[in-house]
Formats: sequence, C-alpha cells, structure tokens
Amino acid sequence: MKTKFWSVAVALLALALCGTAMLSYAQQNDAEGAQGWSGHKHGHMGFMARELNLTDTQKQQVKTIVQSDRAGMRPLMQQLAENRKALLAATANGAFDQAKVQAIANQQSQAMAQLMVQKASIQHQIYTQVLTPDQRTKADQMREKQMARIDQRLQKFSQSATETPQQ
Repeated sequence: MKTKFWSVAVALLALALCGTAMLSYAQQNDAEGAQGWSGHKHGHMGFMARELNLTDTQKQQVKTIVQSDRAGMRPLMQQLAENRKALLAATANGAFDQAKVQAIANQQSQAMAQLMVQKASIQHQIYTQVLTPDQRTKADQMREKQMARIDQRLQKFSQSATETPQQ
C-alpha cells in the first residue's frame, strides 16, 4: 500500500512539474512575443534554428506556425495549471483520497497527451513546410543522436534496476 502511494505521489509530482514548466514556458513566450531565435530564452528552438542554419524567412515561417497553434495550446496549459491547483487542494494538510488524486492524474495525463500531439503537429509542419531537403537530413541526424542518448539513458535505468544494493 505504501509503495503504491509513493508511486502515485512521485508520478503526480512529475506531472505537476512538467505542467508547471510548460505553463511557465507558455507564459514567458506570450509575454515576450516569441521574438528572436537566439539566446537562452528560446532554448531548444534557438538551438535548432542555429544548427539547421535557418534563414530569416524560415524563422518567420516557424514563428507563424507556432503562433497559429498557440491559441489551441492555451486552454491545455490552463487545464494543467488547474489540475495542479486541484492536486494541491486535494492533498492539503496531508489528506489523500486515492480516487480523487487518480482522477486528477488522469485529467493531467490527457491534457499532456494533447499537448504532445500538438507539439508533434507543429514539428511536422515545420519539417514539411519550412525545411529544405538538406535541413531535413540534418534534422533527421539530430533526431537519431537524440534517440541514441535516450537509448543510453534507458539502458542505464534498466541496469540500475537489475542491480541489487549491497549491504
């Protein structure tokens, strides 16, 4: 029972942190207007723009695609924030109602799934409508490197899970 509780608690904490990070990112971009493609404030997008050597026209096309999808993302970001607030309220003062927490976690996971689909759609639009064939090749290579890093992490996780702690 305790293990299940902690598993749910850790999963909810991870969901809450991801949701908070996404909400913060969306609010930051709303405030800044997503202008400029270099520097820390644009993180992964700035890195991709530099690595793929996007032209100013391509950067503007990407900005247009992202801005057009922002309206669809805003309700999802709001849902994530509301779910986080509901979770905090449901677990205030050490309270824990597993059914209530599970319902909130399910809502959170649905909103995050929808955000992931929208992100993949944006990436698809950029890949097919903006990038040149050479840039697509470079993007594919970058994706392969990313997948290799994920595979390495997964391998480390599986190795550490099979090792027994020595006493």
